[in-house]
Amino acid sequence: MGRSKVAITLDAQSLEELDRLVLTRMFPNRSQAIQEAVNEKLSRLSHSRLARECAKLDPAFEKAIAEEGISRELAEWPEY
Repeated sequence: MGRSKVAITLDAQSLEELDRLVLTRMFPNRSQAIQEAVNEKLSRLSHSRLARECAKLDPAFEKAIAEEGISRELAEWPEY
C-alpha cells in the first residue's frame, strides 16, 4: 500500500512524549509512532461501531434464525 506525507500539529507535551518514545526505541521514528497510533484509533472506532450495531440486534430473533438454519442443515447432511 502506498504512503502519503501529511503535516500535523501537536502540542508541546505530546511532541515531547512522542520524542521520548522514539529516544527509548519504542518506535524507530515519529512517523512510525504516529502511524501506529492512528491505526489503533481507527481499529477502536471500527470495533465500537460494530458493538453499537450488534446492540441493535434482537437476540430472540437472531437465535430463531440460527436455530432454523441449523435444523435445515442437519436434515441435509448425509448419513455415515
